[in-house]
Amino acid sequence: MTDTAPTAVPIPGQITLPDGRVELAPGTPPPSGPYANDDLLPVPAARRTWTTYTFSALWVGMAHNTASWTLASGLIAVGMDWRQAVFTIALANLIVLAPMLLTGHAGPKYGIPFPVFARASFGVRGANLPAVVRALVACGWFGIQTWIGGEAIYFLAGKLIGTGWTDAAHIGGHAWTMWLSFALFWALQVAIILRGMETIRRFENWAAPFVLVGAFVMLWWMSDRAGGLGPLFAQPSRLGWGGAFWKLFWPSLMGMIGFWSTLSLNIPDFTRYGKSQRAQTWGQALGLPTTMTLFAFLSVLVTSGSQAVYGEPVWDPVRLAAKTDNAAGLLYALVTVLVATLSVNIAANLVSPAFDFSNVAPGKVSFRTGALITAVLAVLILPWRLYSDPRGYIFTWLGLVGGLLGTVAGILVADYWLLRRTRLDLAALYRAGGRYWYLGGWNPRAVLAFLAGGVLAVGGADFTPLTDGRPIPALSPLADYGWAVGLGTSLVVYLALTRLAPPRPAADRSPGPGRNGRKPAGSRVLSGRMPLGRVRTRLPDHGSGHHGGGRDAHE
Repeated sequence: MTDTAPTAVPIPGQITLPDGRVELAPGTPPPSGPYANDDLLPVPAARRTWTTYTFSALWVGMAHNTASWTLASGLIAVGMDWRQAVFTIALANLIVLAPMLLTGHAGPKYGIPFPVFARASFGVRGANLPAVVRALVACGWFGIQTWIGGEAIYFLAGKLIGTGWTDAAHIGGHAWTMWLSFALFWALQVAIILRGMETIRRFENWAAPFVLVGAFVMLWWMSDRAGGLGPLFAQPSRLGWGGAFWKLFWPSLMGMIGFWSTLSLNIPDFTRYGKSQRAQTWGQALGLPTTMTLFAFLSVLVTSGSQAVYGEPVWDPVRLAAKTDNAAGLLYALVTVLVATLSVNIAANLVSPAFDFSNVAPGKVSFRTGALITAVLAVLILPWRLYSDPRGYIFTWLGLVGGLLGTVAGILVADYWLLRRTRLDLAALYRAGGRYWYLGGWNPRAVLAFLAGGVLAVGGADFTPLTDGRPIPALSPLADYGWAVGLGTSLVVYLALTRLAPPRPAADRSPGPGRNGRKPAGSRVLSGRMPLGRVRTRLPDHGSGHHGGGRDAHE
């Protein structure tokens, strides 16, 4: 993937390197003030060192996890056979790869995280809207994954200690020892994240192959119990390939897309460390769809085998592993679950909200503080209820997540690719009164597009088991296509509103990006009374694109 912006006058205060990456010009003081801190500032090009292997390993570590396993096994549990489940997941990951690469482009090019990237379209303050939505979704995911990891500790300790552990007194529907296991795994993850991003990178590099080997061991064990691979492939679909399957297919597809729609937004949090666009593009293309499809294939075979061996599909791999009588096999399986859960939960569900919450109050909330906020909210969301049933997990939780986050993705893609042609002013992303300030720091067009897309995407959804009924029953026909409806609606509405009511040029009254209050040489002040027709010559960074009548619809 390459830059598509036409040749234009360089933006003051930043330079473009020969490979297309952009950074602050040498000698330019870094942005400061209420909208900047060390965790949100652009990563210098010299520190963008992640390679194709790093991104591939990151995806192997994130894709090969217990929640991914339950995606495929959950589809078996609701009636699909292994072919239908693998087909659904493979198609979903090919689809979600597209917005993943489009939004990920801003990371290696500018070195900025997702909440700063969102300021270009939502406004310097308005970016808190998608950032907080993304963060709350991540809190839910962090809680679900932590509950899964706690289950692994609970069953492992039960095998080692005995019935005194597993038959302990119940509190809130679960043994107190399960709650203790949940707390222990929660604390372990927080300890890792507090050590920083480099620790996460090293952990992902060795966790990825370990988890993949563990999945093949699970397959070998189940095929041995079932009497060979034949019974694993022979389990029939309860749906067939007729209307019953297709009725389930579309909401399942949107749910599978919704699983990684989280990362399709905040992937700049990782790609900002990319050595090049090639590294992030190939790393993700090789890592996401291939590993997810392979892991889905292993998952559905093992779950089909459990149906042949136990008479019903066991969709939770932790409970399935706990059925073995071999202590060494159980230990290996549950340690694999723990490593897999740590791998995805830290990378996918703690890094992003840590940056997102930091963006809300950069001067007060650091990356580590944001991670702690995430970990606490993850408990308050009651993840054990979200994970209790495969239908609620796939259709309610993932459908809701996909609908809302698809809406944000549509706005980001429309703004960055179709309007700005991938050109951003780094310094202006961190200050009030600049070109991304819009109306009091908010871009009303993005907010309206988000509301329109969000209502259509999830307004008719069934929220069982969280609550009964649908908020807007008339929109129920759209509920099965939430992610696509949200993305398409917000993209079209955002483009239409920007054409009909282009933002007026903001008067840049800020002291500039430097800590000493001085603007770098060559910077210009825009007058709020400047005729719109003259703006293109002053700020040529968005290209000619779709604009008509000599106006630049984005200042």
